[in-house]
Amino acid sequence: MATTVTEAPGLPAPTAHRRGRASSALSLEVGFVTTFLLIIVVLPIAAVASKATDLGWSGFWQVVTSPEAVSALKLTLVMSTLAVLTTAVFGTIIAWVLVRDSFAGKSVVNAVIDLPFALPTIVAGLVLMALYGPRTPIDFTIVGHHFDANVTFTRGAIYVALLFVTLPFVVRSVQPVLMELDTELEEAARSLGASEFTTFRRIVLPSILPGILSGVAMAFARAVGEIGAIVLIAGNLPFKTEVASIYLFHRISQDPEGSAAVAVVLLLISFSVLLGIGSLRWYVTRHEHG
Repeated sequence: MATTVTEAPGLPAPTAHRRGRASSALSLEVGFVTTFLLIIVVLPIAAVASKATDLGWSGFWQVVTSPEAVSALKLTLVMSTLAVLTTAVFGTIIAWVLVRDSFAGKSVVNAVIDLPFALPTIVAGLVLMALYGPRTPIDFTIVGHHFDANVTFTRGAIYVALLFVTLPFVVRSVQPVLMELDTELEEAARSLGASEFTTFRRIVLPSILPGILSGVAMAFARAVGEIGAIVLIAGNLPFKTEVASIYLFHRISQDPEGSAAVAVVLLLISFSVLLGIGSLRWYVTRHEHG
């Protein structure tokens, strides 16, 4: 027996014309996104890579393995990793306090956290110089020993500068996750005798870990390419305090092809790290929902 399908009264049936319009709109949106990314991201990266190929493989390898380039790349990766790991811990703590606690001046703290986003990087460098430079106001003597906060021309200066510019990323990535987190599971765990640390480790941390990883990824990308906050306070001494971004800046006018080669290495390292963190975030999210 043939079955007759009738449309609900008052509801227009989907037509091939409408499906075609929806498909055209989707194609237009995808085309717009693809074109925008191509112009803003892909083509500039391709231009840098093309510039680096002018050296040939042997010339490329010679530049990126030169002692000064290797030293700058190593220092960049080590300092960026240390700064990002620190902000992952303290950024999470700050986000927890802002979400779970109420205190006077909370809005001021929120504004201060966003300050590195708003400041031009060179202004951030001046701010750091004012507090941690040769004229630091933090200067005191204890039992005949003099102490001050002057860290200029040291690797500690790079670390402090990267902490300053990367802290907001983790805080702002974790905050919304904590705000959406259901506290009933935490209360149930405490009622069963779980300690605060166990409750955080077993209930809270798995839920906020994707947010932490997102913040870490963005913070690392910012740290690897940072120059403005570092250039004034670090001294930029080759083999001591010269990071990759400043090495490129100093070299670009004299050897644009060599600078492009080092830039390509930085791009590959950054992309690999971001891809790895993104894969880990996907695994954590999939495992959590699975």
